[in-house]
Amino acid sequence: MTPEPAALRGRDPELELLGERLRNTRDYLGMSQQHVSDMTGIPRSAVSDIERGSRRVDSLELKKLARLYMRPVSYFLAKEEEADLGEHALAGLPRALVGLTDGDWEEVLSFAEFLKFRRAGEQEQERGE
Repeated sequence: MTPEPAALRGRDPELELLGERLRNTRDYLGMSQQHVSDMTGIPRSAVSDIERGSRRVDSLELKKLARLYMRPVSYFLAKEEEADLGEHALAGLPRALVGLTDGDWEEVLSFAEFLKFRRAGEQEQERGE
């Protein structure tokens, strides 16, 4: 029995979700497929196929894309459709903080507090307080 051609089989929802996350991240960062190709060595046509969910991405390619997009690989592989980037970014935070000075640490903490208070203010405005 001859295997059914890939074009006739149903799409793989996991590949489509992975491709969508990769495309959305690339778009958010304002990168073209050609730029991604130039920076990773992955052919532009392969980037396009991966984003459409019509081509599997190997582990080394995904690692290159995640590094370029400054996201942990786990973000792209999460099974939930609405993966929380913050949850996955926390896993990469220690690596991002290596080599910071004490002054840098103070700035990071100060910025985190700023973001927390800004969000609280936005929530108050949404409630009409």
